[in-house]
Amino acid sequence: MLKPFPIFIILFLQIFLFTSSCKSKKSTKYIQAPFSNLDTLSTNDWWNRKTSQIIEMKVPRDQVIAFGIYTTSNNTLKLSAQLYPLYPEESRFIKLAIYQEKEWRVIQTQKINEIGWSALFRIENWDMNKGVKYKLMHGENATYEGFIRKDPISKKEITLAALSCNSNKDRGDRNKYVRNISALDPDLIFFAGDQSYDHKEHTAAWLKFGIQFRELFRNRPCVTIPDDHDIGQGNLWGEGGKKSLIRQGNDGGYFYHPEYVKMVERAQTSHLPDPYHKEPLQQGITTYFTNLKIGEVDFAIIEDRKFKSGPNGKIPNQGPRPDHINDPNYNPESINLPELVLLGDLQHDFLAKWGKNKETKMKAVLSATGFCGGAHLHGKLSNRLHADLDSNGWPQHGRKTALSLIRDAGAVHIAGDQHLPTVIHHGIDEFDDGPWAFVVPAIVNNYYSRWWWPEDEKPGENFNDNLPWTGRYLDGFNNKINMRAYANPDSKSNGAGFGFIRFNILDNQVTFECWPRNVDLTKDGEEQFKGWPVKVKLKEVDD
Repeated sequence: MLKPFPIFIILFLQIFLFTSSCKSKKSTKYIQAPFSNLDTLSTNDWWNRKTSQIIEMKVPRDQVIAFGIYTTSNNTLKLSAQLYPLYPEESRFIKLAIYQEKEWRVIQTQKINEIGWSALFRIENWDMNKGVKYKLMHGENATYEGFIRKDPISKKEITLAALSCNSNKDRGDRNKYVRNISALDPDLIFFAGDQSYDHKEHTAAWLKFGIQFRELFRNRPCVTIPDDHDIGQGNLWGEGGKKSLIRQGNDGGYFYHPEYVKMVERAQTSHLPDPYHKEPLQQGITTYFTNLKIGEVDFAIIEDRKFKSGPNGKIPNQGPRPDHINDPNYNPESINLPELVLLGDLQHDFLAKWGKNKETKMKAVLSATGFCGGAHLHGKLSNRLHADLDSNGWPQHGRKTALSLIRDAGAVHIAGDQHLPTVIHHGIDEFDDGPWAFVVPAIVNNYYSRWWWPEDEKPGENFNDNLPWTGRYLDGFNNKINMRAYANPDSKSNGAGFGFIRFNILDNQVTFECWPRNVDLTKDGEEQFKGWPVKVKLKEVDD
């Protein structure tokens, strides 16, 4: 005869089955994502997904706040909180507190967006003359702390660290970058795009990026802007937000669902100052181009991909791909059609007004990529490409307008994307009559490297002795450029590293520094890439 189970075992089994049943029921209540086969690691019943190679999504619940990222401008604080995915039963609200009079005081509560798991705090009448600690709080125990710096209005030198292209070919930490940039202590951090290379899983990749770099922007303002890989494309010609019908996107527009694109831009740009243009574009995609003042430097943040025309079907095909030109004997004017767009009228209007504003002493334009074809070899040494339509050297008339507006503002240009650091003095109508531009290195440069390597291997007119191929050249679109410095991938750190820009307010001088990834700036004697630093004395702009 079988003995009955002890009463405590029966009670335990009943409680276990009841708890499991409740959890199962709760786990079915989730917001259905507006898109399919995208961001699957972070949407719907995300907890049922297999462990990701990008980042572990199931974290202890006191660690669900991954990071905060912020800017302050015009007496307004904008701070975006990024969380790991939440279970259905967890709160969808997050609090922002600041430390005042020896205690934490909650100043705002915001709802978390389940598509992307971020929340935006916007605080007006912010006192930019004081620094203050902040804390994000979720649920019972999850917190994240940082420091909001006061505006460095009295500083005579404003500094900017600039990075781009955080390839998933290396999923390790970024401790060397954090160490070196922290040692330089910039006033502002700029990530120029391609923070994510996991095209269909932006939230997971954005979380990975944030964990890698959060110690840099935990305690200082930071600008992040998405580029093509962030929104899931190898290249992007946005054409005002239209729908692209081709995976490569060279017909113009965005290939993936507009809600996915909006989620990417919300995660990366909602903490920027309010956009200049507030009306939605095609498919409801919005803009984020704006300006940010840090001390006596005014930074214009533009979208050099969003309005640009796609080449496919609009210009004569010059190669095996619609966006590549391999024939050096083609006529560049045959593709410089007047109806083609680069920045577009909205951004022309913005830059014109921004350039005339004299509230600050110096100006800079931040964007994803450079305004010329600044590389000859693409991907491998055997692949010489005469002209790349992904670059902003095309359409040429759009480039001239953009560079003229930057020059008339008395600004320099800072960008990324090219996996090849360069300093170029642009020519618009004549050599050297345009602005100076610094394209910074890739964070990781073992993915699609590029080389500056003139076919005749000769220096141009007005060359310098720092590197063999400097001076005046025509790029593949017949644009006039003066190459002053470059770092091919056979240089230190495989060409990977970061840019550091010093704005000397008193002398109206900009210094471009270019540091390899593997240096240690906590020690003396470390060297930049050969050819750097480059010092530029800016011309005074007439009122």
